[in-house]
Order: sequence, then structure tokens, then C-alpha cells
Amino acid sequence: MTKTLVFGGSGQLGQCLTAVAERTGFEGIIFPAEGEANILNIPALTELFKRHQPQYIINCAAYTAVDKAEDEADAARKVNRDGAENLAKLCKQYNSTLVHISTDFVFQGDTPKLLNEEDETLPISVYGLTKLEGEQVIEEHTEQYYILRTSWLYSEFANNFVKTMLKLASGRTELNIIADQVGTPTYAIDLAAAILHIIKNDNQQYGVYHYSNEGVTSWYDFAVNIFDIAGVEIKVNPIKTFEYPTKATRPKFSAMDKSKIKSTFNLNIPYWRDSLIACIKAL
Repeated sequence: MTKTLVFGGSGQLGQCLTAVAERTGFEGIIFPAEGEANILNIPALTELFKRHQPQYIINCAAYTAVDKAEDEADAARKVNRDGAENLAKLCKQYNSTLVHISTDFVFQGDTPKLLNEEDETLPISVYGLTKLEGEQVIEEHTEQYYILRTSWLYSEFANNFVKTMLKLASGRTELNIIADQVGTPTYAIDLAAAILHIIKNDNQQYGVYHYSNEGVTSWYDFAVNIFDIAGVEIKVNPIKTFEYPTKATRPKFSAMDKSKIKSTFNLNIPYWRDSLIACIKAL
């Protein structure tokens, strides 16, 4: 039986991995308690690797507070770079394969084209920079890795855009949503299923891959679809980025090309609206 250790198991993607593993009967997946799975605690990490001798590590642990990271660069870097480095070194030592979750924020996002894995990375936020540094230290310390860049993650678990929209709509008659940032929503259940599919069918085609749902949309259109599917009556106004200033700059266009992951692992990726319907049903 293949042993897989998950770090960051209590977060959104970790909870989705739990749900998908249970639903599909994926065996040998272990979610260590938070206390013993701190990716910055090297002695505790080493103990986990020694005890379980895992073939795979899934790293969902990350500092994801994008705006807060602008003021807490050191804290973001510790988790997103140093934590990734700790796992990569232990993966090398124990001959484990690392599946690491990264982000579309590694790109500048100023060109309206589907971004592929070979395109230049040029982060425009502290969060994006520290996630890119995490990718770089993994590549430096181990050869056995799958780095999966994803975007606009949501699900029925934890806090995310879909749940926030539905919550806000319960107390308001209209909302202003940014219409000039374009990308692709990703149902974290679909991402979790893709991760387990990669592990199950491991062909050792290591490297960086892009995974989001299919299609392209704006935050405004995403919100309109959420309310449409949920049957919520609310007026949604499209606004421009400058009308809703945030501490961190976001990529304007970060839709990713998924050709590589689809052909390498024979993956079928659902269209974003179809997955949104599934999520809202689950909610």
C-alpha cells in the first residue's frame, strides 16, 4: 500500500483531499495532527518521515493571506519558502515524491494569453514572490516533485469567494465586484481528485504543472454565476480594480494553459461553471 502524508490537512484543500480519499477509497493517506505536522519544525518533520516512510508528500500548507503578506513578508517567506525547503530536503533523504501546491500569483499577469509552465514568472506581490521562492527551493533540493499551480480555489470547506458571496448576499441588495481581473475558478474537490489521480498513476514525469478548471472568467462573472446557480436575487455591479484598492497587487490576467497536465496524466478537467454547480449543490 502506498503511504501518503498530507501537510496542511485542516485547510480547504486538505479537507477536500479527506473527502475525495474517503469517497474513492484511496488507501494509505495520512493526515497528521497540526501539532506534529508543522513544516517549520524540522525535528517533528523528521520524526514523521522516520515513522511513516512515506512514498508521497502532499504539501497544502501555505501562508495565503495575500494582503497581510505585504506587511508580514518574513512570516509568509517562512511558510511558503522555508517550509517547502524543509519538506524537499526530507523527501530527498527518504526518497519520497513531493506534490506541492503553488499559485497563479507567480505571474505578473499583464498579458491576455493562456499562461503555460514555460512562461516567465514575475510576481507582483509578496505572496506571489514567496510562493515562487518555494518552487525554486524544491527544484534545488529534490528531483522527485510535482509542483501544481492553481487559481481561485473554492469549495464547500473553509473560507472562500463562493461562501463569502453567499454570506454577503444574505444581508445586502447589491454588491460591487471587480470585472477587470480575469482567471479561472478552481473547485478544490476537482484539484484534490487530480492530485490523487497523479499519485495513483504516477508516471514519474516530474516538474511544474498548471491545474485549474476549464474556461476563463472575471470575478464579476464568477459572482453573477454564483447567485444565478444559488437562486439568489441581488444586483451585481461590475467595477474596476482601482475602485477597490487592496494592499497587494493582483494579476490582471492569470488564466492558465492545462495542456501539459491533461496530456501527461490523461486527466479530464471539468468546466468551471459545471463544478460551481456541484459545489453549490454540496453547500
